[in-house]
Amino acid sequence: APEADTRAEEAKRRQAARVAAAKKWGLAKVPLAAPAPPAKKPLIPTREGFEIDGAEGEDLPPVFTTVPTTERIVFLTMDDGSEKDPELLRMMTELNIPYSAFLSDYEVNDDYGYFEEMQKRGVTLNNHTLNHPYLPGLSKAEQREEICGEQDKIEKRFGKRPALLRPPYGNYNGDTLRIAKSCGIKAVPLWAAEAFPDHMEWREWDQDLHPGDIILTHFRGQSDWDASMTDLVRNVMKTVTDKGYAVARLEDYV
Repeated sequence: APEADTRAEEAKRRQAARVAAAKKWGLAKVPLAAPAPPAKKPLIPTREGFEIDGAEGEDLPPVFTTVPTTERIVFLTMDDGSEKDPELLRMMTELNIPYSAFLSDYEVNDDYGYFEEMQKRGVTLNNHTLNHPYLPGLSKAEQREEICGEQDKIEKRFGKRPALLRPPYGNYNGDTLRIAKSCGIKAVPLWAAEAFPDHMEWREWDQDLHPGDIILTHFRGQSDWDASMTDLVRNVMKTVTDKGYAVARLEDYV
């Protein structure tokens, strides 16, 4: 069937572009291509041990570190937004590697244009609060300002209200989840591993990746860790690819 031929051609063309991009950007191996996203998103429960005491029976956004899937995929997420490296945008577009941004307004408000460009390239801009506080230490009103304030800010600036919240430091309480839900948050993805330019930090006892794991990293540059965002991506992709995983788009599953 001609349609299948076209699809095969398209896949071949995309893979060739990826091979060239991997070489250009100095990746050790060509990133693996993620499978097509599921027709229906999986039901994601709150991770055991991450529940809120006394909230049984409440319909709160799930808190999780891994998305239920049997596919060999992981998800790449980047937090805060202080480093605004144009090379990162080019690299991820050319390699066709999806990632999700969790933005704190105090880090991004000196250059919204950078994140507008990121959004144009298909990256979803999610909520990481206005000022990155320790949420459980705040009053309800203060949490509302931090969470719903960032919802409003992102909607106003970028035209789309986030559905995902990552609380700073991964810390939250019942108020966090109830308030987040009240202003449009559907889920609270945390992380199973954290990527740095020269190593990975693992949350799981086996110090490894698993299908559906969420990887956290940050928009940081030379001043923070003596390496660029592109160095960081090279390192995390080496780990992911060596372990036989592809990077998929979180919002296709959550």
